Formats: sequence, C-alpha cells, structure tokens
Amino acid sequence: MSITASHELTPETNTGRPGRVILLNGTSSSGKSSIAEQLLATLNGAWFHLAIDRFHSLRARREWTEESFLPVFQRTVLGFHRAVAGMASAGNDVVVDHILGERWRLTDCLTVFDGLPVLFVGVRCSLPELERRERERGNRTVGRAAVQFPLVHQHGRYDVEVDSERHTPAECAALIRDRLDQAPPTAFDELRSAGL
Repeated sequence: MSITASHELTPETNTGRPGRVILLNGTSSSGKSSIAEQLLATLNGAWFHLAIDRFHSLRARREWTEESFLPVFQRTVLGFHRAVAGMASAGNDVVVDHILGERWRLTDCLTVFDGLPVLFVGVRCSLPELERRERERGNRTVGRAAVQFPLVHQHGRYDVEVDSERHTPAECAALIRDRLDQAPPTAFDELRSAGL
C-alpha cells in the first residue's frame, strides 16, 4: 500500500462521529493485553491498542523519590486519558488497556470520556492465578496484582465482564465483540448518574 501526498483531508477522514472505546479494566497480569491483541485481530476496521503500561514506558528514565514521582505518575495517567479521548474524538476506534486501581482514575475517565461511546469491560482472574502468572512471566513485580486485586473492580458496574482464567484471550474477545454488537453501552452513564 502506498499513500500519495495530499494537502487536504479526504471526506472519509472527518466522519464527524467519535470512535468507539473498549475500556479493559483489570489488575496487572489479568490478560488485558492478550485480549486486546485478539480484539485488534478480529474486529473490523482500524482499531488501536492504547495501554497505560506502554504510556508509562515513554517517560524518561530517572531515579525518583516516592514523593517526587507521585505527581509525575498522576500526570501521566491524566495525560493518557486525554490521549485516548483525543484519538476517539478524531474518529478512531480504540481498545484501552488500563488499571483503574484508584477512584480518581475512574472519575477522570468518566469526565474526559463524556460524549464518547465507551464499552466498559471488567477483566477478572483469581488472585492465585494472578500470582502464578506474575511468577512465571518474570517481567512483573511479584505482589503488584495482590495490591490491585481488591481495588480495581470496587465500582462494581460494567457493560460486560470476562474471566481470563476460565476463558482464552480469543474467547474473552469474542464475548466482548458480542456485547459490542448489542445495544449501546450504559455502564459509564450509570456510574455518572450514581455520582461516582
């Protein structure tokens, strides 16, 4: 495929419609990235996978104290939300790989993603399986999932939930695709109405 030089946007570029957002929320090692890869391989159109861990990896490598790192970390997360919203607002469909382990992360998403069609997906897995995955992968901080486990699903409301321990990434992706093809998602609107 070659793209010829053009000085104007094509009519197909600016649809006037926002892209769809599939927001995968789960702990580290829950299988979000594998599910996202399956979604990109099987959904129609040009979907993008935007992952919070990849966004953090773009930051300059420095030695930080906990005190100096916290605001940098929080600004990174806030920036990630706005990058996702920017991509979707431009008409791009995105699969978001996130860990909503603190209330402010979800409340910021509810604000920043307002007006976007967000399918909110809970990616679940038992703690023993998460810990096994952390040990076997070797590139994860052992114990991180245990810290996140009681926090990431506290809000309680999703459009669809998948269990990555009982189902393969392909099966989880199929469940998400099926829900995407049904009625419009409502979880984010319900969470906003509940005052989260």
